Amino acid sequence: MAVSVRMDPLMEKELELAAKRRGVTKSQFIIEAVERALGRKDPAALYQQVMEKPGSYSAAEATPVQGEQPLRAKLQGKHAAEAADWLAYQQARQRGETWPPADEEPAA
Repeated sequence: MAVSVRMDPLMEKELELAAKRRGVTKSQFIIEAVERALGRKDPAALYQQVMEKPGSYSAAEATPVQGEQPLRAKLQGKHAAEAADWLAYQQARQRGETWPPADEEPAA
C-alpha cells in the first residue's frame, strides 16, 4: 500500500541524510520509525531479551559465511606456522644461536 506524506523541504533533507547514514532508503527509514512508534520494534525490549541470556550466544553457533571455511583454514595454518617460527626463535635465542639459521631463508 502506498502512502504519501507531505513535509517541509528541510525535514525531508534531514530524512535523506539520516537514511543515508543508516544505509537504508527513505521508505525503509520511515517504516522503521512507524514500527517503533507503534511498538512493533522496541529496541529496549530486544536489548532486554538479549540480556536475559548472557553468554548464550557464541561465534561457534553462528552460521558460517559462504567461503569462510577455506579462509579460516588458511589463516589457522598461517598462525600455526608463525607460532612454530616464534617458538623456534625463542629456542635458538636460549641456545645463543642466530635466527634464522644461516642455511634457511627468512620467512616472507
